[in-house]
Formats: sequence, structure tokens, C-alpha cells
Amino acid sequence: MILHNIIKITTPPDNWKPFVILLSGVLLGLFLFTAYVSKAPSYLSDDPETCINCHIMVPQYKTWTQSSHRQWANCNDCHVPHNNLANKYYFKAKDGLRHATIFTMRAEPQVIQMHEAGQEVVQNNCIRCHEKVLTDHKSYRHNKELFVHKTDRQCWECHREVPHGRVKSLNSTPNARAPLPSSTVPEWLKKLRKN
Repeated sequence: MILHNIIKITTPPDNWKPFVILLSGVLLGLFLFTAYVSKAPSYLSDDPETCINCHIMVPQYKTWTQSSHRQWANCNDCHVPHNNLANKYYFKAKDGLRHATIFTMRAEPQVIQMHEAGQEVVQNNCIRCHEKVLTDHKSYRHNKELFVHKTDRQCWECHREVPHGRVKSLNSTPNARAPLPSSTVPEWLKKLRKN
């Protein structure tokens, strides 16, 4: 009975139905086009090239490709939580929305720095991946508490150049070459334009 009332209330009058259908189609089309142009499905993957969908991240991407981490870890291995799948995608969505807002508003800083939540995630992931080294290596054995219990020190206080080298600003790697983003123009439209 309640469902029937909701359907009755939300159904437009007969003379409005064509307009509502047309408007719904236009809005759905705009949504799908925006998802396609922004390469939204790529953000569900762990492909490092997803990070260079935004040109501003090219220095970070390029310095990572030159580091020892490239063989063992991609961007998401360090920059998203791994305690459970739901938290991983929640963090990716929240952080991605934050990045998209900053880039859309053209408010990106000259020097890119992790925000506090990102720092906590990276610190936890450093410890997660390097736990064996931190607990078994002779030089760290007597400092185990410092790393495992996460005092006020961050791993990158000593390991500054891992894995991004000395990326200080947008201009710090002027010769960085990264794969160019693929065109968002469909092939059929390119062919139509040539004719």
C-alpha cells in the first residue's frame, strides 16, 4: 500500500511524461559522458597510470617508475588502506573526490603534500610491508618499539627519497616523461571528422 502511494505521488501527469523521459535521458547521457571522459572506471583498478589521469601527478608517477618500489608496489599499495576492501574503496572515493575538487577549482598547491589521513595510511603501509625488516633486522631489533608502535616519527623523515626521489614542486621534474593520456574521443567520431 505504501509503495503504491509512493509510485502514485512520484509519477508525473500524462502530459509531462515525454518531457520527464527526455530530461531523464539527457541527465543520464551527461552522467555517462562525464564518467567516460573522466575515466571513472579506471579508479576502481590498481593501475598506476590511473594516477596520471591528472597531469599534475606526472612527477610523482615518473619518480616512482625510477624507484626500487616499482617492482614491488603500485600507488595503491602505499596510498590506500589495506585493512579491508570496504575501507580501501571508501578511502579511494573520499580521497579521489578531494583531489577532483582541488583540480577542478584549480587550487592545486605548487608543492604537493599528503594530508594527515594520507600520511597515516602511508605510515601504516610502510610498517605493513616492511614489518619483517623492522622486527628481524639486527640494526632495528633494539628500535622495534619505535617503528611498531608508531611514535611521532614518520618513516619518510629518514627515508625522504623513497619512492619519489626529491619531488619538491610541479617544476622539479621538467623532463619527466610519462605515458600520454589516451584520447577520450571515440574512434567513430575521429573517422567522421576525417570525412
